[in-house]
Amino acid sequence: MKNLITLLEKQKEQLDALTLLLESELHLISTRDAESLTSVINEKSDLLEAISTTDRSIEKEVNKQPSVVDESAVTNLFDEINHSLSQCKFRTEINQKAVEQGQLRLQHLRTLLLESRAKESMTYDKSGKPKGGTTGKGVSV
Repeated sequence: MKNLITLLEKQKEQLDALTLLLESELHLISTRDAESLTSVINEKSDLLEAISTTDRSIEKEVNKQPSVVDESAVTNLFDEINHSLSQCKFRTEINQKAVEQGQLRLQHLRTLLLESRAKESMTYDKSGKPKGGTTGKGVSV
């Protein structure tokens, strides 16, 4: 049982560290610091792998002694872990929405640039009617 509690405490610490990384990730997404964001994403990936390894170890311990799951210390740790996991999922959803919003802003900016380029290249025919010019290749989408 002591080994199970140690593993559960380790997983709780890992999930708390993941929560902090997700907060940092959101900040870097909003400031558009791509270099630091890449570093945090790599760190997050390593941490997720460690969490997965710890999870497999916990599963093995529980399978060895299924009755220990009902003990209050273990139950309390499971509750804390589930709460931390919920926080991680919530922050992941927020980060996902932030990335999606950033992509929408980039798409809007790209559209504005294309429209601006089209207006700049506009010419007029002999009768004074506007027609689109063919100067430059434009921004590829």
